[in-house]
Amino acid sequence: MEINTSSLSPNSPSPPPPPSSSPTLYTNLKTIASPSKIKHAIVDLAINIKKVGVDDPRRIAHSFKVALAITLVSMVYYLQPFYNGIGEAGMWAILTVVVVFEYTVGATLSKGLNRGFATLLAGALGVGAEAFGSLFGPTVKPVVIGFLVFFLVAAATFSRFIPHIKKKYDYGVLIFILTFSLVSVSGYRVDTIIKLAHQRLSTIIFGGLTCIVISMFVFPVWAGEDLHKLIVTNLEKLASFLEGFGDEYYRVSKGDKSFLGAYKSVLNSKATEESLANLAWWEIGHGKFRFCHPWKQYLKIGVYTRQCAYHIEALSGYLDEQYQVPSEFQIAVQEPCMKMSSEVGKALKELGNSMKRMVYPSTSYDHIENCKKAVDELNIKLKMSMVVERDDILESIPVIAAISILVDIIKCVEKISEAIEELSKQARFKKPKDITSDETETGKPHFRHRGAAIKPVDGGNDRELITITVNSDDEIPQEMDLDKNKREINRL
Repeated sequence: MEINTSSLSPNSPSPPPPPSSSPTLYTNLKTIASPSKIKHAIVDLAINIKKVGVDDPRRIAHSFKVALAITLVSMVYYLQPFYNGIGEAGMWAILTVVVVFEYTVGATLSKGLNRGFATLLAGALGVGAEAFGSLFGPTVKPVVIGFLVFFLVAAATFSRFIPHIKKKYDYGVLIFILTFSLVSVSGYRVDTIIKLAHQRLSTIIFGGLTCIVISMFVFPVWAGEDLHKLIVTNLEKLASFLEGFGDEYYRVSKGDKSFLGAYKSVLNSKATEESLANLAWWEIGHGKFRFCHPWKQYLKIGVYTRQCAYHIEALSGYLDEQYQVPSEFQIAVQEPCMKMSSEVGKALKELGNSMKRMVYPSTSYDHIENCKKAVDELNIKLKMSMVVERDDILESIPVIAAISILVDIIKCVEKISEAIEELSKQARFKKPKDITSDETETGKPHFRHRGAAIKPVDGGNDRELITITVNSDDEIPQEMDLDKNKREINRL
């Protein structure tokens, strides 16, 4: 059959193209589940799992600890003698392990003790409520029990808004509400309420003790130790920034700059510090940490550390200032500025080191005093600088602002030093032995004032005994050569 194409006008519309085949569900699944994508997903999953384990190997140990605890409490069902004594209530032991076992010892103790005492108190009150309601007869009994449930649940729920209870006993109050409601309500229909309460309490205590024992004696993770390390790490991060700030600000060094952003994690450490301090309060004495260790003092140090970090955040903004040619004012204040930054960084490093070794801070005072001397030297140079031109003033404002922030950081570090000194007193840190005179070698005493040793000056033949008075009103006899050291004596 032939088609007459002559009758078709050139302007007539062309026939529509054949419909294209739309992707089917099978095609989509085949694309998603391609071997290359499956392999890529498996590799990514393996990398993420490895990263989680490498970041903190204690997580792997914690996983095995939870599995061990679940296996032990499951013996209640596996072994017939245990099952005959406890029965179906053994499920409460497994449930207790699941909800109580936490990563740190403090968290496990907190939940375990809260759950145990709340269950004991709620069970006793539930039995008492059932016995008290029975005194009014079967008609009035449900009304009395309902009133007691309403009153005690309302009071317990309101107590959760009290900050102190919310912080330490919130989980216990929640378990109290649950257990009291179950025991009191079920006691109305169950005749053996005493047996029921005893089975649940015994299984919960069994599960809680299993969690606590395994958490404390099998690769324990102490919240107090983590808090201690966190504070030390934060101090070291701030110290690294301040020690390198001077060189970076004046473009002296071009080395690794990773320390410039390490301080940012300190800004967001408040929630972690408060959580660890709350959990550490539950822990018993362990290692170098005594019972009733002053964990609140760590929070005070953390507050001052974050204040210092906020000043550093403002100070880091001046690192982006680009100067084509340093002005005379910048060059004049370069040395004291770099000294201030370096010494305050060393002071923080010494404070962190003293906390790490849990010894009384002593050498940090020297660096703080050096900071103050650098500030005095800077004030002298600022008075000597004559800035009269408008362009010089505009160039000097950022430098003066950075100097002002450095002075604020020094004041903040002094507060940190005082807080750590108070911690060392409360926690009974070890005090380093004072440097005593070594008369066997020199025959002359070496004295120490605020960490600085004053040594005798050995001059020429003509010597005379001179008494030098220091700030602490102590008189230190020293033999000096009057002829050669006259200027030094006048300066002192």
